[in-house]
Amino acid sequence: MNGIDYSQKIPNNVNLSEDKTLQRALEHWQPNYLAWWQDMGPDGSHGFDVYLRTATSVDPAGWAQFDYVKMPEYRWGIFLNQREEGRRIHFGDHKGEEVWQDVPGEHRANLRRIIVTQGDTEPASVEQQRHLGLTAPSMYDLRNLFQVNVEEGRHLWAMVYLLHRHFGRDGREEAEALLERRSGDEDNPRILGAFNERTPDWLAFFMFTYFTDRDGKFQLCALAESGFDPLARTTKFMLTEEAHHMFVGESGVSRAIQRTCEVMNELKTDDPALVRAAGAIDLPTIQRYLNFHYSVTIDLFGADQSSNAAIFYSAGLKGRFEESKRDDDHVLRGGMYRVLEVQDGKLVEKEVPMLNALNEVLRDDFIRDSVAGVERWNKVITKAGLPHRLTVPHKAFNRRIGTLAGVHVSPDGRVVSEAEWNANETKWLPSVEDRAFVASLMGRVVERNKYASWIAPPMVGINRQPIDFEYIRFN
Repeated sequence: MNGIDYSQKIPNNVNLSEDKTLQRALEHWQPNYLAWWQDMGPDGSHGFDVYLRTATSVDPAGWAQFDYVKMPEYRWGIFLNQREEGRRIHFGDHKGEEVWQDVPGEHRANLRRIIVTQGDTEPASVEQQRHLGLTAPSMYDLRNLFQVNVEEGRHLWAMVYLLHRHFGRDGREEAEALLERRSGDEDNPRILGAFNERTPDWLAFFMFTYFTDRDGKFQLCALAESGFDPLARTTKFMLTEEAHHMFVGESGVSRAIQRTCEVMNELKTDDPALVRAAGAIDLPTIQRYLNFHYSVTIDLFGADQSSNAAIFYSAGLKGRFEESKRDDDHVLRGGMYRVLEVQDGKLVEKEVPMLNALNEVLRDDFIRDSVAGVERWNKVITKAGLPHRLTVPHKAFNRRIGTLAGVHVSPDGRVVSEAEWNANETKWLPSVEDRAFVASLMGRVVERNKYASWIAPPMVGINRQPIDFEYIRFN
């Protein structure tokens, strides 16, 4: 069915009521989820009426409605795209075979690992962002934060359904563990490193939603190609919701840049100290934040050479971004791809089997997409009549995973000594002082049509509402 049944305790379009055992298991998990939300969801937000988007269908023509909702009462549920009759696996060793509706025994462990890793990122994001509402730069931005939060929670439900439905007792135990790990916890951290980083301020949040949610887009697109059809259908609908998260990031950074440019033109200066004194974030600091979040995010794609990536592809579990649009045999045996390594103190390319370089293939797709967005930010600067430019650092910069882990590389791609790295680290990455300055700007502004000093108003409102719309009723 395209429509979503909201008459049930757990909204869904998977006929949950027809499988009483599964329904009971998920209804047992639901209170634990709500307890996690109360404990780790957005701080101090539970009494607000928030103008939120809620999925009502998986039909692209009209899939959501907007209304005021108290977030603990948000109807999280289980939504899969419609099953495509006759769909076949179109890559790997099973190319041409019918997609699987149940988990093949030989792929059980790998599929569970893929689903758990994806699922773990969703509550981690909520945990990283839980205090940001206390320093929102506007009511509009606070509403957008809450929309991202509830949809990350919804995406957790998407993965938990797959674990409960297809992995039995193991799946139920993994679903419980998703609520037990905590972002940044020394004893029980989240699985991926970027999801244990703090998100202490709104510039970091906007960079996270631009870069790290964009990683989510590429990972979900790769999983949407999966031969395991329930996973593909689940991630295709998640992508519909994910688009807003990237919009929040791209537009948020763009508005910060716009305000900075306004201050630079008003003062006729690009002196960072003077820009900061006027309550805006200087462009060099924005560049350093960009460098940090970009480099942390590209590590999420994993090692540049990975036997697991080869196994996942050949098994038909995880494809490439836009797999069906690629002009090759979709098996890749004998194919080669260039990756980076260091030789004699310089970065050089070498060819490796493409099957083992699929993480790098996906990383390069992400990089091209990210660069395009940064160029859109540069258009804001150009429109303001300023000569400055933001740039994406070299992909070997500040890496912690793979062949390049721990290699000191400058943003322009030079291998440098440890001494040169140490001398320039605070020019390339946010310093303690940078973060303290940005934090000092984070005073809460939630009056209608009011904005913090460091960010410009949006161009348009949400869901065609005016900019000064009452997005949150604080009661």
